[in-house]
Amino acid sequence: MAKILNYLWRFWLLLLAFILTTTLGIPVFILSFSKKHYKYAYKFVRLWCFGMFYGMGFRYDLIKLSEQKKDKTKEYVFISNHTSIMDIMLTCILFPHHPICFVGKKELVKIPIFGTIYQRICVMVDRTSAKSRADVYRRCAEKMEEGNSIAIFPEGGVPDDTSIILDDFKDGAFMLSSKHNSPIAVYTFIGLKEMFPFDNAKGYPGRVKVYFNGIIEPTDSPKDLKAEAYQVIKKTLTEHSI
Repeated sequence: MAKILNYLWRFWLLLLAFILTTTLGIPVFILSFSKKHYKYAYKFVRLWCFGMFYGMGFRYDLIKLSEQKKDKTKEYVFISNHTSIMDIMLTCILFPHHPICFVGKKELVKIPIFGTIYQRICVMVDRTSAKSRADVYRRCAEKMEEGNSIAIFPEGGVPDDTSIILDDFKDGAFMLSSKHNSPIAVYTFIGLKEMFPFDNAKGYPGRVKVYFNGIIEPTDSPKDLKAEAYQVIKKTLTEHSI
């Protein structure tokens, strides 16, 4: 019975996504034609994220482990651990004053309706192509020069082994920060791994814990930035996981 209810819940996700995408997707699509209008398109993107996140029965608590504050006039590289598709919605909800562009998989372009909008507002990468991966830095830099921030899940994906607390970080976010002198805002999400995993037979609505770990200022050593960010998120996951 529990599995049946869960599959119905997942079906509601598809229905909700269709309704929100076909309605809010229209203004996003129109506004995304002009780069200078993305800040307006982002408002509709956030409405879509609110609808998806709250519509699936999720809420969140923000816990600040640092007193640092984000500057509304600065562009950031936002990073967090990655365990669920809901991480994307939660990230947009958290940042009303910093229009975000995600670095995402090229494969998602194939999704009807969503894919058309997705390719306009995201930096896509073909992970099988070295040329595509290398070009990500240039395209992200262009987005930041236009006044947008970049959101990257440095694990690069969700590991198949669910026992892994935090997978190894890829270099991208830290190369971008170092090369373009952009501060890194570090967050840790706890709860979505259990509440909305990629296993369609599992999950439940609930409250997610969001920990703001602080801001790491850029240096000329991406390796050091990566090591520091990894240890900060790993420590938070170890100490606060449910």
